[in-house]
Amino acid sequence: MDDLDRQLLNRLQSDFPLTSAPYQLLGEELGLNEAEVLERIGRLKEQGIIRRIGASFNSNGLGYVSSLIALKVPEEQLATVASVVNSYPGVTHNYQRNHAYNLWFTLIAPSSAELMNTLKEIQTKIGDLPYLNLPARRVFKIKAQFSF
Repeated sequence: MDDLDRQLLNRLQSDFPLTSAPYQLLGEELGLNEAEVLERIGRLKEQGIIRRIGASFNSNGLGYVSSLIALKVPEEQLATVASVVNSYPGVTHNYQRNHAYNLWFTLIAPSSAELMNTLKEIQTKIGDLPYLNLPARRVFKIKAQFSF
């Protein structure tokens, strides 16, 4: 990554321009053209530095339910299981933890029943691994901003 990549990553994290040409506007701010911004974003996505660019919504405010799910995954299956988990649109993110339940992810669905159906479908695909379903009792929103 060069300095422009770092500036772009820092800029993408908040106040994304809501215009018909957001990447052009970002380019103007950074001294790049729209094509250069898109090329850099594409390269950063290929490198796994950017996973997704998208809006964050208050799922509860939209009537959705969410839960934190913790899976107990054999070490040699972590990459495969994470790939399966990530294939579901209701999964916002996952991360590995140094714990017996070593793969944690957030699952969002339109209803509790649909959340459980999705969780059962995931379980079928990954081999019925042990899991904990940890719905939030209180919602805490923390704005994560990473400096590059």
